[in-house]
Amino acid sequence: MPQTDPAPSAFDADTAVTRVEGGGLAADLDDGWDVAPGILNGGYLLAVVARAALAESPHPHPVALSASFLRATPPGRAALAVTPGPAGRTLAHSSVVLSGDGGPSLTAQVTTATLTDAAPDWSATPPPAATPVADCLPPGDDGTLVHPMPEVGLRTRVHTRLDPETAGWALGRPGTEPRMRGWVRLADGREPDPLALLLFADVLPPTSWATGRFGWAPTVQLQVLVRALPAPGWCLVEARAGEVAGGWLDEDYRIWDSTGRLVAQSRQLARAPR
Repeated sequence: MPQTDPAPSAFDADTAVTRVEGGGLAADLDDGWDVAPGILNGGYLLAVVARAALAESPHPHPVALSASFLRATPPGRAALAVTPGPAGRTLAHSSVVLSGDGGPSLTAQVTTATLTDAAPDWSATPPPAATPVADCLPPGDDGTLVHPMPEVGLRTRVHTRLDPETAGWALGRPGTEPRMRGWVRLADGREPDPLALLLFADVLPPTSWATGRFGWAPTVQLQVLVRALPAPGWCLVEARAGEVAGGWLDEDYRIWDSTGRLVAQSRQLARAPR
């Protein structure tokens, strides 16, 4: 029997961009990546934006993105307008605007280049001594979790295993430091790559949950640096807030691959849960 190409992963299918009449780009944003009814995850949207930028770039990988979230983006058809900027042999720049029925909802500056999996020349960010995946908290309520993660679409598409050291909130024992750590990977087994790292840069519950302050924390601005091609397997993600004040919180993410290599960093500004 003739061999057929395997079906694309849910992540690849749901972040795909296509050419439309007139030469523009469009995407069908899937509600399986929501974080609240009708509201899509910021990392998922950033991966869609990166695919649009790559469609107009001579380079294969996103390496730096800075996005402003103008309003919540719902599922459905979205247009992506890419304005190419300077481009050279090692990197290229572009601006991307994602728009739905209500107009622009996300703008981003994107830099593309070619990443490798080479060892770093120097690093000051070794991975923390995290609890092994097998000993981390499950994503659902098995009877031990007082505050399980909400059953939103994102949790069905990304397997998340919370480190008990920073997940006392889930057991009814919130801490004093807004810090969150966990292992993540795509639920369908697709291995991580630079696009998946954009998703992982906004995948954990808000760091304010660690202190018992629950609720949605909408992202206002998100910057991501992708540093290397990740190895297969689980990625370790740690997020820390530097300050929660005046209704705002910041979050710094670090992402390490299964070999302990730092592969991505991010920083975001979000509204604190009310």
